[in-house]
Amino acid sequence: MTSNTRVVVIGAGLAGVRLARRLGELGTPVTLIGEEEHRPYNRVLLAEVLAGRYTPEVIALPAPAALTRARVTGIDRGARTVECADGSKIAYDRLVLATGSNPVLPPLRGLFTPDHELPRGVHAFRTMDDCLGLSEAVRPGVKAVVIGGGLLGVSAARALAQRGAQVILAQQSERLMERQLDPSASKLVRRHLGDLGVEVHTDLRVRDVRCVGGAVRSVEMADGYALDAEIVVLACGVHPRVGLAQTAGLEVRKGIVVDDELRTSDPYIHAIGDCAQHDGNVYGLATPALEQADVLAEFLAGRTNARYTGTRSLTRLTLAGQTAFDLAAFGETEALPGDDVVQLADATRGTYRKVVVRDDRLVGGVLVGELGTVGALARAWEGAEPLPSDGGPLLHLLTNDGGS
Repeated sequence: MTSNTRVVVIGAGLAGVRLARRLGELGTPVTLIGEEEHRPYNRVLLAEVLAGRYTPEVIALPAPAALTRARVTGIDRGARTVECADGSKIAYDRLVLATGSNPVLPPLRGLFTPDHELPRGVHAFRTMDDCLGLSEAVRPGVKAVVIGGGLLGVSAARALAQRGAQVILAQQSERLMERQLDPSASKLVRRHLGDLGVEVHTDLRVRDVRCVGGAVRSVEMADGYALDAEIVVLACGVHPRVGLAQTAGLEVRKGIVVDDELRTSDPYIHAIGDCAQHDGNVYGLATPALEQADVLAEFLAGRTNARYTGTRSLTRLTLAGQTAFDLAAFGETEALPGDDVVQLADATRGTYRKVVVRDDRLVGGVLVGELGTVGALARAWEGAEPLPSDGGPLLHLLTNDGGS
């Protein structure tokens, strides 16, 4: 790369902003394109804005000066330009897609108006506009139904409860946060939400959204039972935003396919963050997105030995209430036949710690309550080194008191 290389980044989320800042620090000029009217922000903290703990300004990101507000509608790979909704074109030598992900909107009857809009009172929870619209609608005593019991749904339900709403969380599968947590940890999360006044229903499939005068009034379950609702929050997960890449003819599977140089099937186009698929993985988490941005910045700045080889990241969640409730999960939290499991639980204090060991290696763990040991455990997991066979050091890692 030369100092005259024109790098254009589409997407002003965590990954795009991090890449633009790193390139700027490395002396490589960059144009960052973002379509939201708001200053770039940390999407991970939107639930804290909804809960009233933070203002939008607090979660704003330090955006680079070269931020262009535009909606990109197409990529001309032959001319190496991106086309914007206002008719303008921006030339690039290297293009980076950091387009993120879109919320999954479940196939529910009545979910959309004849104009293909969500009815009044029904909200996705993905953008700052979603958050502000939901925040404006919340008032003490309002009846809110959150559809989805993953990380996003649990965070949204907690935030709404803190604002005084009467919250019901409807989860289709048998437990909360099933992708990250084992059954014991899920029960503790459910208990904490219950302490905040959230009514949790699992094994419950929503079938229908009922509206009157264009506004939601209830949601109906598959068994015919109806829940009154003035607010419905769709927290059913996300899927990579790959429309631009598909239209441009890039290889797309679950996400935009990239190699270790985070390069797509077009050698002049890269992809990072939620939209990218590396080595079969679409992470959808902040840590991999930031690591990809750092590696790509090095590569685009001319350090051509920079490679991305994957991320082993852990999930952290803090649920604030009368008492803080922290959890962390990494790797495989469910044991396979032949695995060794070490568990420590304290029902009185509501703490739970568990690690899974396979072939003398730490392959996963989950901690609820006290997280003082999470750093040491995560390092042992990330290092993937064999553990001593007597188990003593592992127990030491799992406890705050040396295993006594």
